Amino acid sequence: MTAGATALVIVPTYNEAENVRTIAAAVLGALPDAHLLVVDDASPDGTGDLVRQLAAADDRVHLLERSGKLGLGTAYVAGFRWGLERGYPLLVEMDADGSHPADRLPALVAAVDGADDVMLAIGSRWVPGGSVVDWPLHREVLSRGANTYARFVLGIGVRDVTAGFRVYRADAIARMDLDSIDSKGYCFQVDMTLRVDDLGGRIVEVPIRFRDRVHGVSKMSRSIVLEAMLRTTQWGLQRRFGRRRGARR
Repeated sequence: MTAGATALVIVPTYNEAENVRTIAAAVLGALPDAHLLVVDDASPDGTGDLVRQLAAADDRVHLLERSGKLGLGTAYVAGFRWGLERGYPLLVEMDADGSHPADRLPALVAAVDGADDVMLAIGSRWVPGGSVVDWPLHREVLSRGANTYARFVLGIGVRDVTAGFRVYRADAIARMDLDSIDSKGYCFQVDMTLRVDDLGGRIVEVPIRFRDRVHGVSKMSRSIVLEAMLRTTQWGLQRRFGRRRGARR
């Protein structure tokens, strides 16, 4: 890690050539002292080549290439490991499609830096001050309903447990059994929230204005939604019987 870097922003990509330059500029503009790691799953549209060009021009940009489309959760775990090996104090999750507002990165970082007991700050759509833009009604109903169900079943107070815009304290990630994470879809975010909660860490939510992607194709699918519902129910039953999964074995 370059001395003085405050955070590592991890951005998984698959066919995000239309967005990757914009997101890189936005991240580094919002957090000039941070580094950006793009985890690319062998995008056939040349996303990796574009990131290599960015990295050649700016030593704050890094590329981790993988052999194929292996899933969102495994991309973040690979990014976490990369960041832990290099000693970054904060690890950030962020989408490449522009839906997560980069100008809220300083507020998310400050929420973790400002209190020693905060392990995770979530950019939240569903707390006061949060909102969504350009979403059809059925998608908003689905997201609100899924989060309400998860909050009830899991017994946690987080209102946007499925959100993917996050800042973790790196020492919290280091305490987790990353080998046991096998959530490949968006239920990865639920899994990680539970792991932080099981470690006894405080979770805070920072309101954001979430905007739907402008370029590219959404990775959301029916199988991803089904996986999240089944896993959430399973984890809720496990928690009722006192099983915690946070720390490394």
